[in-house]
Amino acid sequence: MDSRSCRSTDIWEWIQKLPPITQWKKDSMSTCICASNSSLATLSLNITKNISAQSLSFAIFANFSLPVSLWISKPIYVSSSSSSTLGNEKTTYNLILNFIQDVLKYGPSKQIQPIKIPNINPPSYLKDIFNVSFLTLVFLVCIYEAPTDLRFNCLLALKDGLSTSQSREASKLLMRLLGSSNIEEQWMRCLNLAITNWKMELKAANRILKGPSPLFSHAFSTSGLWKVQLYCPIITMEIENTSGSADERLAFSLNYHHLEGVIQLNYKAIVKEKWIEVMVNIDNIRLDVIRLVSEKILNDRGAGTAEKHFPSRISLQLTPAPETDILSVSVSKSSENPKRQIEIEKTVEGSFEPPNKVGVQVSAGETTTTTFKPWKFEETVKGDSGGLNWFLHDSSDGREVFSSKPSPLTFFQPKAWFRHRYSSAYRPFTRQGGIIFAGDQYGETVCWKVHKSAIGNRSLDWDLSGCIGLTYWPNKYRTFYNETRRAQFTETLQLTL
Repeated sequence: MDSRSCRSTDIWEWIQKLPPITQWKKDSMSTCICASNSSLATLSLNITKNISAQSLSFAIFANFSLPVSLWISKPIYVSSSSSSTLGNEKTTYNLILNFIQDVLKYGPSKQIQPIKIPNINPPSYLKDIFNVSFLTLVFLVCIYEAPTDLRFNCLLALKDGLSTSQSREASKLLMRLLGSSNIEEQWMRCLNLAITNWKMELKAANRILKGPSPLFSHAFSTSGLWKVQLYCPIITMEIENTSGSADERLAFSLNYHHLEGVIQLNYKAIVKEKWIEVMVNIDNIRLDVIRLVSEKILNDRGAGTAEKHFPSRISLQLTPAPETDILSVSVSKSSENPKRQIEIEKTVEGSFEPPNKVGVQVSAGETTTTTFKPWKFEETVKGDSGGLNWFLHDSSDGREVFSSKPSPLTFFQPKAWFRHRYSSAYRPFTRQGGIIFAGDQYGETVCWKVHKSAIGNRSLDWDLSGCIGLTYWPNKYRTFYNETRRAQFTETLQLTL
């Protein structure tokens, strides 16, 4: 940490070194979390004991001339044993549970499900999960509760702490600990809402600052299945192209959403006489753009819930580890032509003049209609990598949405596909505005032939890299503004032989 931090943010280590509670010479212990560069103010963690109730309370204070309490924990009950320390497992689990519950209170959902934390295995992960859950809580408390003199510099220090590789790996462990229920989604919505609020505050102050890593992902590997979860605030995604300017209401609606995604791939390893065949195909790919505030807030302060980004490109690249002896890689479908529907309508019109005149008038007309399939799917090969790619196209002219800008004239077409795109019968998205690509439609396979010497390994590493593109074109709102953003991720998966 730099000068913005008083000491290491390893709160776990500080707690472990505290003497047994009965040996404390005073009723409280404190440590500095971070300090302001512009004043003597600091942000600190205080632990206060209550001997009569045999409990402790943890609190985060902004220390000025008079301390200001920003957060206080529920009572943490401890043993009265003379050797009792704060580092015991029961106290640690209670604290982690308290941190998680209070993080969720800052989210858009007011309904928080009961949380249970299973045993953390191996126990060595306990330290990292404790620290990252505490740092996340302090980050949110600092955004919402800290005075201005402290907020900017402390948030920079906390952002740095949460962006380290150790913290990101610990966050992945925490997500797996929370399980597959919607607690994980609630946690990420709380965090991404806080990041969005912070970025909006920086924009209002004309401060340009790169926030926390734009996209958070974590992977799960088991026999025959790979799964990757993705979360990213829209406001942190890199802008690919833009046209026009968004007014304040539209900008509010566009920024207060985030991307949620799930990528599930099936794999199968078959031992042949001279090699191993590794076949990977799509189980499910789901992307949704989810609002981070209530519908009422989006209607009151923004342009409504109908104005948000939509997925326009997904590119996935699967690559075996360099030490894997790949003999060949092949795909089952290199390209899929767009669907074309040709309708020819011929009309003949005739008229006859009255008997006292001579003449016959005849006219003919012909109409041709071309329909493009909105999503085009391609498989590609580059070196030892296999690629899965989806591209969204404008059905009116066939141009790719991600890499092109709509003509201003198209904004006046009431039946254009991007208007009323979440309610039209011909929409290329789900009614909620997301997409689902399932194996029954995209069941093609990428196949690697691996040298048989790999059979001696219990598992092989494969890297999954992805680029997600999101685009905004006007839906119901009257504006010429449009933009495209993108976010990238890389996860390592294990293939079990």
